[in-house]
Amino acid sequence: MGMKRSLRLRLPLLLFIAVTVIFIFKTLPFRSLAFQVAPLSASALNATLLRLAAIDPGDADLRKQAEDLLDAYYFPTGALRFSSSIPLWRREHHPRSLRSAKAFHSLPDFGRHLRQWFLSKRYNPAIMSNLLTLFKPPIDAAFGRTNTTHPYASCAVVGNSGILLNSNHGDLIDSHDLVIRLNNARIAGFRSDVGAKTNLSFINSNILHLCARRDRCFCHPYGDSVPIMMYICQAAHFVEYLTCNSTHKSPLLITDARFDVLCSRLVKYYSLKRFVEETGRSPEEWSKTHDERMFHYSSGMQAVMLAVGMCDRVSLFGFGKAVNAKHHYHTNQRAELDLHDYEAEAKKYTERLLNFSVCNPWRWRGSTPSCTCRTVT
Repeated sequence: MGMKRSLRLRLPLLLFIAVTVIFIFKTLPFRSLAFQVAPLSASALNATLLRLAAIDPGDADLRKQAEDLLDAYYFPTGALRFSSSIPLWRREHHPRSLRSAKAFHSLPDFGRHLRQWFLSKRYNPAIMSNLLTLFKPPIDAAFGRTNTTHPYASCAVVGNSGILLNSNHGDLIDSHDLVIRLNNARIAGFRSDVGAKTNLSFINSNILHLCARRDRCFCHPYGDSVPIMMYICQAAHFVEYLTCNSTHKSPLLITDARFDVLCSRLVKYYSLKRFVEETGRSPEEWSKTHDERMFHYSSGMQAVMLAVGMCDRVSLFGFGKAVNAKHHYHTNQRAELDLHDYEAEAKKYTERLLNFSVCNPWRWRGSTPSCTCRTVT
């Protein structure tokens, strides 16, 4: 009896203590608790951002894709045989041109090209200084120009934002020495706003994947003499690149894999930085709001980086957004894709590329940088 009475007396006391503790934890500012982690210093935060930006969870998937493709094809003495291990979807999605004898004859180099591309996929910022010599000669050759290593005096990168509508920038765009357009955006019907001149079509390999289903891999909305440059999204698209390249009158170029890695790290760094600045949360929590395996830079971002490496002056058109503006000027799409961080890319342009002193840190003439940049919306 005495023990029961003791328990009855203690129970209200325990409940009171529990309620009091919960109330204190809910009302006491978190910053006053002794166990709160102190914010990182600027240098420590930057080091953390750089470390996290270097992590690419999708790299393992890409490696697996490349290994599967190399295992799926066997080349005895230059003749192609299909391995029984090729997944059904790959057989069904081969481009039409793969069925021709000429296309099969071109595929024995597939393994060599794929290995070379994949093995060069590493971080090397010095690739920026090589863009001019890597890509300007084939672009010039397509228009009958003499191969030179002198940069273009002016370049326009034309984005696809709906803010271009009613801008009347067409003549200004066409006045540049090199005009780069993105992902086969239409110009017919929009020439007063986006111009008519195109010197380079910059696409991602998903665009070529769609083109490959057409007769002779037709992918030339700007004319079959305009060079096409693309970055590889999936290793399987290398098959379509090799087959379509043999049917193209103009050069079909692939971005250097080192350039891809550099762009990937830059965009992820600025996305992490933006996340920390806007939320006040730890950069390690960035992955909770982004699909790390799908996160990727946009075609426009890499085209801008390419222009910075090849041009003295770079102008950006159709980069940005406005209230009530369509996502793309030539489509009815209004929503942005979750796999890109356009705001972070815009911050990179502002902080890195549009500042005269660092506009082109990879090429100098005397004591001053060789280019200036501007943005035109």
